[in-house]
Amino acid sequence: MNIQLGRNKQVRRAYGIDEIALVPGQRTVDPAVTETSWVLGGIQREIPIIASAMDGVVDVEMAVALSKLGSLGVLNIEGIQTRYENPLPILNQIASVGNQEFVPLMQEVYKQPIKPELIQKRIQEIKTKGGIAAISATPQAAMRFRKAITSANPDLFFVQATVVSTNHIGIEGSQTLDLQELCTELGLPVIVGNCVTYEVAFSLMSAGAAGIMVGIGPGAACTSRGVLGVGIPQATAVADCAAARDDYEKETGKYVPIIADGGIVTGGDICKCIACGADAVMIGSPIARSNEAPGQGFHWGMATPSPLLPRGTRIKVGSIGTIERILRGPAQLDDGTHNLLGAIKTSMGTLGARNIKEMQNVEVVVAPSLLTEGKVYQKAQQLGMGK
Repeated sequence: MNIQLGRNKQVRRAYGIDEIALVPGQRTVDPAVTETSWVLGGIQREIPIIASAMDGVVDVEMAVALSKLGSLGVLNIEGIQTRYENPLPILNQIASVGNQEFVPLMQEVYKQPIKPELIQKRIQEIKTKGGIAAISATPQAAMRFRKAITSANPDLFFVQATVVSTNHIGIEGSQTLDLQELCTELGLPVIVGNCVTYEVAFSLMSAGAAGIMVGIGPGAACTSRGVLGVGIPQATAVADCAAARDDYEKETGKYVPIIADGGIVTGGDICKCIACGADAVMIGSPIARSNEAPGQGFHWGMATPSPLLPRGTRIKVGSIGTIERILRGPAQLDDGTHNLLGAIKTSMGTLGARNIKEMQNVEVVVAPSLLTEGKVYQKAQQLGMGK
């Protein structure tokens, strides 16, 4: 339903993850028999969770650990890992400075040029250690380092920017990325994002994307919504793009997974994104809170080191346990940040969904009081959902 914002402006109401709730149906399922697996680019994973391509979240060791746990981690090939042979001293420095010094430090650190040989080295390190080599780059870097990427033969390639489209107007005389050509001729699955609308999602699928990332600005360390005023609340964005996926499948017979990217902290958030239509989620801060994360208890956005207009910040997330405990448990915290797989399976069982596809079809209601109703004591004592 459209709302009249002014005489000449009609607007649509959009909803965020915190504004909705999932409704149990007429049956329940034992969580032990629920099926959470999904497929991306021909690769099957048990856990529908991808770790974000952020320097405080994924390095070589984390990518390998996530692969072995049944998940997936994406390495940012424009980050510290490909600018420095030994990234540890840089990560130590980032974790040690104060808030006022942080952005200038990041801008200085990221001036170091990206080394094509390090792109190849990191990909090979992940593969040699038995991990799935998934990497991420902006469209500009995809063009610039295409040769280095293809020669290292990663398993998955994420082309990611704040907003990606197939219709880009560039500076006269400048080269722009042909997404369709990249998707069809690169020789490996290309996952593209980010977008938030039906039309763009459908066009990216038509260009040959093996997966679509959905979300602009909801990430814990992202400030794009404040800096640019751009974005759509995540529940509505995921539902719209999932509709494009379903229509594209009806038209072509091809199924292109939708990945909700940003604004996802707890197991309940993941469940609600799947119920809105996502096949999986991409998360940053929950993984950054693991003991093994390269950020050492800190998390920062990909656009934070921009020399002209930073659109991210560094947040202190702390460390709450091993990556295995966060993904698979057993949980030692009561706030939904441990055993994310267990949360998904238990929610599916409660809702009567045996697999991801059935979970995508459960009833959803608008429920702005979901997280506050009856939680007076938790909030007052900063326990559970009141933290």
